[in-house]
Amino acid sequence: MTGWFDLSVPVVTGMPVYPGDPEVTVSPALRAPADGVNVLSLHLGSQSGTHVDAPYHVDDAWPRLDELPLDRFAGPAVVADVRGLPARAPITPALLAPALDALAATPGALLVLVTGWSAHWGTDAYLAHPWLTPQAARAVVAAGPRTVAVDALSVDPTPQPGDPQADFGLPAHRVLCGAGGVIAENLTGLEQLVGAEAVEMFLFPLRLPGSDGAPVRAVARVG
Repeated sequence: MTGWFDLSVPVVTGMPVYPGDPEVTVSPALRAPADGVNVLSLHLGSQSGTHVDAPYHVDDAWPRLDELPLDRFAGPAVVADVRGLPARAPITPALLAPALDALAATPGALLVLVTGWSAHWGTDAYLAHPWLTPQAARAVVAAGPRTVAVDALSVDPTPQPGDPQADFGLPAHRVLCGAGGVIAENLTGLEQLVGAEAVEMFLFPLRLPGSDGAPVRAVARVG
């Protein structure tokens, strides 16, 4: 298998967002028949759709999006297949063992977590995704990568309506971002990369000065 793969969700009105984030609205601002050109009006949050989190997302003292080197957003990818986990299951260091070995042997690599949860995009089940334990996040940092991408809403558990433990503290975010890392969330179609060789990932964000994150066009090149 070779070629280019688009791993981004479409940006459309009413698309799913993290609980409490701004809703997304896409509407015509100018129309060619009346105005001579077509232009869209976009209302969305910095964490909308397929996006990256800068360390500043979880701590004011940590680097903002435009302060990060560009190599945080592209490079060779190590693909970890953790599909088949039940709802809200933890992703532990043991589940990542083969990927951790590969990361340690691949300087500059990005870690791509394939949970299969993008199949639930647009449903309530999408909130019940697997999540990265703090121990696993520390093992990832120890292996050397600075970017982690996942086909789920977050690398941490997402609070659900009526959940008595609504504040989970984002521990995996804090481990990864505290190491100067980038987190890419809401990717889709990652199962296409399982078993592929020579995978490169590209996650370049909008250039938003001082931002906590931004939408990206997530793309992989295989072979």
